[in-house]
Amino acid sequence: MSLRGLSSRILLIVGLVVAGAATPANAAPEDFVKSDNITLQAHLDLPAGARINSDIAFQGDYAYVGNFTGFAIYDIKHPQRPRLVSSVSCPGGQMDVTILGNLLVTSVDDSLSNDSCQAVPQSARIKESWEGLRIFDVSDKANPRYIKSVETNCGSHTHTMVPDKTGEAFYVYVSSYFPSVNFPDCQPPHDKISVVKVPIADPGAAAVVSTPAIFPDGTGYPGAASTSGCHDITVYAALDLAAGACMGDGVLLDISNREQPRVIEQVTDANFAFWHSATFNNDGTKVIFTDELGGGTSPRCTATEGPTRGADAIFDIESNQLVFKSYFKISRLQTLTENCVAHNGSLIPVKNRDVMVQAWYQGGLSVFDFTDSANPVEIAYFDRAPFNDSQLTLAGYWSTYYYNGYIFGSEIARGFDVFKVNDPRVNQAGSVKTDLLNAQTQERYRERGNGRPGGGH
Repeated sequence: MSLRGLSSRILLIVGLVVAGAATPANAAPEDFVKSDNITLQAHLDLPAGARINSDIAFQGDYAYVGNFTGFAIYDIKHPQRPRLVSSVSCPGGQMDVTILGNLLVTSVDDSLSNDSCQAVPQSARIKESWEGLRIFDVSDKANPRYIKSVETNCGSHTHTMVPDKTGEAFYVYVSSYFPSVNFPDCQPPHDKISVVKVPIADPGAAAVVSTPAIFPDGTGYPGAASTSGCHDITVYAALDLAAGACMGDGVLLDISNREQPRVIEQVTDANFAFWHSATFNNDGTKVIFTDELGGGTSPRCTATEGPTRGADAIFDIESNQLVFKSYFKISRLQTLTENCVAHNGSLIPVKNRDVMVQAWYQGGLSVFDFTDSANPVEIAYFDRAPFNDSQLTLAGYWSTYYYNGYIFGSEIARGFDVFKVNDPRVNQAGSVKTDLLNAQTQERYRERGNGRPGGGH
């Protein structure tokens, strides 16, 4: 998402209302349209004091949900009865989250007075201002402990956890953008990412180990003199491959050297305004890129925008080349008071098929099959009524991810939802169990009974 919270670099969205925790009566959780094969199993409101839900990570029986004022931990052992375990106040948008072992990594893309949870907004023009990563110890789920911060160039809009090849550490690829000659710690050309190494046995030693240029020749982002960073990177570590959504470009990266990822393929698309995120299929032979036209804050699921703008682009990977096959966009037109565009999703582990669930902000969620790359087909959907009928209000699903038989949704303004799809095209996915899901760290799903290794996704 392109909204930058409280920082001095916040985008000014004229007429947009950012919703609080209260839900208007005309948009109660039961006010929706859906396909017959999906049911809303559970809903929990935003925790007290929380504002703007963001991304989700999963481990064991717990879901970790970021928000612009901190993060929440939910017990999902019984998905139909999720329970809030704790809510941590530590402001700093957008608080994207990843989890490994007892370590929760969070992104801060607001320029703050310092790295503490008591920090206040402070201009990025001031050298001493801080933004970057915060790391928490969540071994005690009821009382998470803040243990380390790492400052990064231009902050951390999103980040991706990348396993190393020894199992002794992990890397974090930090994506950020919006440089300015007036920002001492975010100077143009910002054509790079920050690579942070976190020793698992000593997370307090986490530090930036490299800042590789993704476009060293300045050829990214059409119309710009130089690139201004990537929005998101998804890695498939077993293949030493990553897909980067880098503002105006979609790229494939060779990550065999974890500290020096290298672009091996680059594409652009005249229909894409803002390359936002990427998802590989299970075999790593396809990648879906999303276009977050309007930054997630605009009504882009309208007849005026059409089916190819603010959509997914599906590419086959052939000899490390990206070959365009088709677009996918939800067909349900949304109103002018509903922010709607392609956003975060994950694979559903259906054997021999390519199936994905995806968030579309106030367009709801969609489950679709892209096994035939040129002809994606929707399987299921869930779409709430506008959060506000009279004015454009920031709401809807930031992320919808499949985890151990259920779909979990982080709804920006309303809270945390759990869904179940009952359809012969996806039901076999329920036999695949895992104990870890960071959606931008992909691993191959195993066949029935084998699960996935614990250090992965």
